[in-house]
Amino acid sequence: MPSYTAPTKDLQFVLHDLLNVSQSDIPGYSDLEADFTSAVLEEAGKITSEVLAPLNVVGDKEGCSLDNGVVRVPTGFQEAFDQVREGGWTGLDMPEEFGGQGLPYVMGTAVGEMFSASNQAFTMYQGLTHGAASAILAHGTDQQKETYLPNMVSCEWTGTMNLTEPHCGTDLGLMRTKAEPQDDGSFKISGQKIFISAGEHEMASNIIHLVLAKIPGGPEGIKGVSLFIVPKFMVNEDGSLGARNGVSCGALEEKMGIHGNSTCVMNYDEATGYLLGTEHKGMRAMFTMMNEARLGVGMQGMAQAEAAYQNALIYAKDRLQGRDVTGVKNPEGPADPLIVHPDIRRNLMDQKSFVEGGRAFLLWGAMMIDKAHRNGDKDADGLISLLTPVIKGFLTDEGYDMTVQAQQVYGGHGYIEEWGMSQFTRDARIAMIYEGANGVQALDLVGRKLAQDGGKHVMAFFDLVKTFIKDNAENEALKADFLEPLKAASKDLQAAGMFFMQNGMKNPNAALSGSYDFMHLFGHVCLGLMWAQMAKAAQEALDGGASDKAFYETKLATGRYYMARRLPATAMHLARINTGADTVMALNAEQF
Repeated sequence: MPSYTAPTKDLQFVLHDLLNVSQSDIPGYSDLEADFTSAVLEEAGKITSEVLAPLNVVGDKEGCSLDNGVVRVPTGFQEAFDQVREGGWTGLDMPEEFGGQGLPYVMGTAVGEMFSASNQAFTMYQGLTHGAASAILAHGTDQQKETYLPNMVSCEWTGTMNLTEPHCGTDLGLMRTKAEPQDDGSFKISGQKIFISAGEHEMASNIIHLVLAKIPGGPEGIKGVSLFIVPKFMVNEDGSLGARNGVSCGALEEKMGIHGNSTCVMNYDEATGYLLGTEHKGMRAMFTMMNEARLGVGMQGMAQAEAAYQNALIYAKDRLQGRDVTGVKNPEGPADPLIVHPDIRRNLMDQKSFVEGGRAFLLWGAMMIDKAHRNGDKDADGLISLLTPVIKGFLTDEGYDMTVQAQQVYGGHGYIEEWGMSQFTRDARIAMIYEGANGVQALDLVGRKLAQDGGKHVMAFFDLVKTFIKDNAENEALKADFLEPLKAASKDLQAAGMFFMQNGMKNPNAALSGSYDFMHLFGHVCLGLMWAQMAKAAQEALDGGASDKAFYETKLATGRYYMARRLPATAMHLARINTGADTVMALNAEQF
């Protein structure tokens, strides 16, 4: 059975050596001293490694079952969910007034990585609830907040987001679910939603569904969509639960992965719902959930890569196969361990350098969200808005690829279920699809985010890279290995943006044909920036006489690998972008 060890030391490095969280002027960050964050991460590490990780295989093998409308979760999930609730982990970064602990989002993200890596399917039950609660917190009335948030923050009640219908996924303007207004101010919701994660289960006493629907007579398309709170059980004025609402699970989807999560077909039959936010502005409210969810999904991609890498590394050190071409390394055994072979090293270094760079990218992004929300910083909000499709799209694409590479280390055993490696790949696969398929993320990045606020935020990103390079130009320890590769990659990104500016208006397909490559090009530059900054932090720690020299030296070596072997992919992506749309659009539909 695969194992999982929480990477608390590396999380501490990113929080304190790289991001210097306790020195930030963001409200609440002064409390994030190393001793405090270490205590939180260590406790989270225990529950994820000892409780959730062993249930990962159980959830995969057993899956969920539907029995007369009741969804049964895998063995051990209920007890683990109770334990997570009791530990207060579900409300770590939620407001204290509703029962949360009020910690910054960056801490929720650091802990969330460990939960996702140890058991993604399980963690989705609380993750979806967090997103739904965030939407109510941002857009709900005071009464709605008082009615739903305390129990959602504690996960006594869980939550969902209901967007997709059988005939519409990305194009939500096509939805048919209706919301008929009632005299008492409520609405009757009727329709069917599919792919609803955690849509039905018995681990919580109530489930609060957030449902997109159209009020008759509203504008056509996406402009006529509203968002509604639809509880599984009605909530009485005193907070007790009343009658069952007109919502039910009609079927469970049979999926490639995340078997431990109940992915439901939800039927709404004149279910009572309450408007959340403003009529016909449902997408604005839903995007409070969607943006948070997209960062969370990016985290899932990276987290599955982390878990897969840990197990591939153990296997590479234990499995004896062949001899080192430079000389025998295990003379007492019949063969040397796999890890002596250069191609296995390349494989593992790909994984390690991605995971550690991706972790830094995610936590930097989470810090920007804190800066935007807690400081009211519009520039930070604009920058994280720009980077959200990159975090979601790039980290899930690369994260999936890294789980495949981890399988490869095992050879044939990676393909055999007994070893458990396929689960990481199967669970990671959905992250490239849900919360906006990665092709849509790329279109959003190129079609909307680059030009947002007159291109202000992408220019701010370029300035960020340029300033870092300029400020460290005399640092000989960084110059050749980190600064020069970062400068070259950033120039590739700027050249790609210039191509879109020069060609996109007269031929939109020229830009959109290159959007996926641009998303990956941007992702590599972001990880390059993270690695250059981590290298500076590691070098400063070594120069300061750090006691754990091996950790910081390893960090530098891993960063050099990324800059030398992974970052040059930016040139390939630029070359593809520069070919425009002609080869992509050359065939008509009948020729395929």
